[in-house]
Amino acid sequence: MFKRVLWIVLDSVGVGEMPDAAAYGDAGSDTLGNIVRRRGLRVPNLCRLGLGNLKPMPQLPKAAPPEGAYGRCTLASPGKDTTTGHWEMAGIHLAKPFPLFPHGFPRAVMDEFERQTGRRAIGNKAASGTEIIQELGEEHMRTGAPIVYTSADSQC
Repeated sequence: MFKRVLWIVLDSVGVGEMPDAAAYGDAGSDTLGNIVRRRGLRVPNLCRLGLGNLKPMPQLPKAAPPEGAYGRCTLASPGKDTTTGHWEMAGIHLAKPFPLFPHGFPRAVMDEFERQTGRRAIGNKAASGTEIIQELGEEHMRTGAPIVYTSADSQC
């Protein structure tokens, strides 16, 4: 039926909160809507494909008709991490969420990591990749200590 499919995933660009958002401290979340409101966004090609049709956002015009198929989803699996979302797109549903590590990995995990690498690790906290490199990059370069961090959704 289709000669070609181009699947664009705007990873971590949520369009409104999920029904279980409060369970993860995400009540009221709306990454795309907040970016549009606070910073503005000009993405005419994505709007032509249907991005502005996802929900009312005055700065992102609706396409009538859109040139692409578009959509947003609510995960069937429990959890809030990127991996779960990607797995669902491939048809895999999870019965239980992946563990979260918002305060870093447990000491037993870190002890084994350090034993196997033969190096003391630095970091071990939730952070963005750019922030943790800015904070600990010089120490890593000076000492060779690996930087360990978990992402905002802290999946294992």
